Amino acid sequence: MKGLIQRVKHAKVEVSSESVGAIDHGILLLLGVEASDSEDTADKLLHKVLHYRIFGDEQGKMNLNVQQAGGGLLVVSQFTLVADTAKGLRPSFSRGASPQQANELYEYFLRQARAKMAAELPVAGGQFAADMQVSLCNDGPVTFLLEV
Repeated sequence: MKGLIQRVKHAKVEVSSESVGAIDHGILLLLGVEASDSEDTADKLLHKVLHYRIFGDEQGKMNLNVQQAGGGLLVVSQFTLVADTAKGLRPSFSRGASPQQANELYEYFLRQARAKMAAELPVAGGQFAADMQVSLCNDGPVTFLLEV
């Protein structure tokens, strides 16, 4: 499982010009699910996402996690993150989970995120397997690829 996190000032995802998820200050997570992933893998990545210190403290150092910074979390499924790009000029998706497995783990990840985030902090998601338009204002820019 791979997660590309971006510290954002705001982010939203639309399907057919309708907003399906949005946050202000926080993390946009693009989530890629591999065939070998499980709920345990999702739990490990979620822990890392929620505790990764990418927000500035009083001195401007990256010492705060998303909850300490009072930010939200927007999770968008993105199967292209698990593509094998080592050879040739066309990506291979052989490591990717089946659509059913990926959707189940994506929905599980969202449920767990909502359960673990502070109640007052928003958790939003995209729409699995939809043609989504994601817009964001990357703060920094700060972007990290997390793998478990």
